[in-house]
Amino acid sequence: MSKKYKVIGIGNAVVDVISRAEDTFLDLMGIEKGIMQLVEQARGQTLYAAMKDRVQTPGGSVANTIAGVGTLGLSTAFIGRVHDDALGRFYAEAMTKEGIDFVNPPVPGGELPTSRSMIFVSPDGERSMNTYLGISSELGPDDVSEAVTGQAEIVFLEGYLFDKPKGKEAFLKAARTCRAAGGMAGIAISDPFCVERHRDDFLTLIENEMDYVIGNEAEIRSLFRNDDLEADLAAVSAICPLLVCTRSGDGVTIIKDGVRTDIPVTKVVPVDATGAGDQFAAGFLYGLATGRDMETAGRMGCVAASEVISHIGPRPEANMQALFRQRGLI
Repeated sequence: MSKKYKVIGIGNAVVDVISRAEDTFLDLMGIEKGIMQLVEQARGQTLYAAMKDRVQTPGGSVANTIAGVGTLGLSTAFIGRVHDDALGRFYAEAMTKEGIDFVNPPVPGGELPTSRSMIFVSPDGERSMNTYLGISSELGPDDVSEAVTGQAEIVFLEGYLFDKPKGKEAFLKAARTCRAAGGMAGIAISDPFCVERHRDDFLTLIENEMDYVIGNEAEIRSLFRNDDLEADLAAVSAICPLLVCTRSGDGVTIIKDGVRTDIPVTKVVPVDATGAGDQFAAGFLYGLATGRDMETAGRMGCVAASEVISHIGPRPEANMQALFRQRGLI
């Protein structure tokens, strides 16, 4: 029986506010270059006010992935939490316009403002992210409708949300209802520090509840800390049927049921590195959802990642189907 949704994401619903900034500005504002830092509400307001020529887009790691899958023509939904404020309404409308079913309406009288990430893009393309988590980090099991997750072929979870007990419960509910109905559940590790804080729970989740896991080299290494990538890949693939490890300029390693596929990539200098991992996941999940072999799915991920780093912003601008056709992938 075909499901209503090919891919559903659960993650932080964050409005990305992007602005170009010189390194001197970063120093002046005390912004650490090239990393994601969480900020409190007051600091968030200060940085927001200091941004010139702001470009606002709906963001959030897994939300960006779902948008990428949607632009490839698959039916998608996103489970996230926004406040019924100007940014929250902007977010819900923008996702809906992109053809994504934004299943939870903005929360009226919500406990916190809508989440936002102030992203400063340096002249070298490096991005420095300052994220005020707001209401999206309050996502819990009540936000997960079994009528939605039970209708998904693939569910994709965002590791960042694992930081709160409510987020963990939401994950378990989504994964179990999806899998009980014959779907696949997987996770984007998102952040080595999140793993550091919850390693045992993370490993239990991956081993018992997940069909696939996607992460970059630092994230995969953080799970078992063998200090040796090969040993770490072996350890993760021993507990999860499908492991996808992106290694920046060194390509991608996929291990499915013990069978390894390595995909080389061509190194390019990014215009804006924002969203590379998110769009890799979009291309890969598109391949997975449409029954492609691992090499094809991995190459689809690489094409999607290289498209998104060729321009400012975390979501694709080109016709991805056409790009896949050019590369002989479809």
